[in-house]
Amino acid sequence: MVEAMKAIRFAQHGEPSRVLETEDLPVPEPAEGQVRVRVLATPVNPSDLLYVRGYYAGVQARFPARVGFEGVGVVDALGPGVKDLTSGQRLSVVNGQGGNWAEYAVVPAGDLFPVPDGIPDEQVASFVINPASVILMVRRLLAVPRGEWLLQSAAGSELGRMVIRLAKRDGFRTVNIVRRRESVAELEALGADAVIVSTEGPIDEQVRATVGPEGVKYAIDPVVGETGTQMFRALHEDGRMLVYGSLTGEPIRVGEDPRYILAGRRIVEVFWLGYWLPRLTDAERRQLREDIVALMREGTIETSPGRKYSLDEIGEAVVQAEQKGRQGKVFLVPGK
Repeated sequence: MVEAMKAIRFAQHGEPSRVLETEDLPVPEPAEGQVRVRVLATPVNPSDLLYVRGYYAGVQARFPARVGFEGVGVVDALGPGVKDLTSGQRLSVVNGQGGNWAEYAVVPAGDLFPVPDGIPDEQVASFVINPASVILMVRRLLAVPRGEWLLQSAAGSELGRMVIRLAKRDGFRTVNIVRRRESVAELEALGADAVIVSTEGPIDEQVRATVGPEGVKYAIDPVVGETGTQMFRALHEDGRMLVYGSLTGEPIRVGEDPRYILAGRRIVEVFWLGYWLPRLTDAERRQLREDIVALMREGTIETSPGRKYSLDEIGEAVVQAEQKGRQGKVFLVPGK
């Protein structure tokens, strides 16, 4: 029986490369309804880094705080009352309080998603946060119809690429915002219908030149700040925009131009996966899992694997995860 493990924690909010530390801790024991998993791989997601910086309002850190909301692992021990899981079973591990950046993690059994064989560990490690967000935002909340335009920022991100591929499959069109001209050809080759460069003119003017003077009815944005503000201006008078991140940490200004608040019915609302997942019924959760598996197997929703780091290399990993032009998702591999 292993009694000690490596885990990453931080004692105060700050820049991840400075405050994150790898420590030796006791292996946790599962309580009623919990499962201990041995972590195989865990991604470095933007939400993890926002949490470390203190910008992630959905989860409050209790110092010293553990990190890592997503990953893939195998069942190591079952707490009392847990059924339908077996030792060694591979699972997608959603850790709502953080803690997957470790060799072992304890989570509620209901936060585990059993996955079929044949899907690589890197895909299972990123099974929920991006795929579930894409499906819930695009198919459920916005329910973008065939033939309509969806506007998205951060289009070159892993989630943005999933949206482009899903759009081609489901028959709607995408206008994709990037910061660098070099990204245009790559996203067009992926299936993007239109790509605009935010540094080459006002976003709203470029969008209306692409889709028509009425603007877009659907938009998703993880950037906010000036990008989000201009996206709001690009909305159709009945447009709806979901904000699912805050990469700039700056506000969207929706009231500075009366033309956009004194006419029409433009809606801006927050999407947080941590709010929606617990509100799904058991049947809805099963359907979401089945949709993710099917779309992942056909290559529509998949994560591009990037560099892999050990837990001791956490400083290098978090810097690499935020490098401009980085190729693929950065992963921590506890056994590396």
